[in-house]
Amino acid sequence: MNIFGIGLPEMAVILVIALLIFGPKKLPEIGRSMGKALKGFQEASREFESEFKREAEQIEQAAKNGSVAKSEKVPTAIAEDKSNS
Repeated sequence: MNIFGIGLPEMAVILVIALLIFGPKKLPEIGRSMGKALKGFQEASREFESEFKREAEQIEQAAKNGSVAKSEKVPTAIAEDKSNS
């Protein structure tokens, strides 16, 4: 078992230290709180990833449809200056 790069022996040492610091009554409460925080982080990460993919797909679709033509990218004032030269 390897969670976050921490093996079973390291997790056992961390658990023993936490047990000594917080005591057996607080340990389950702390574990629940950490679990909820980790779950919230994972949900936020998934939401961010899906939003990022959605935006990337929209940009890709816009590029495929040619909705932004090259002539539209050049401001008209610059194009007029070049034609007057």
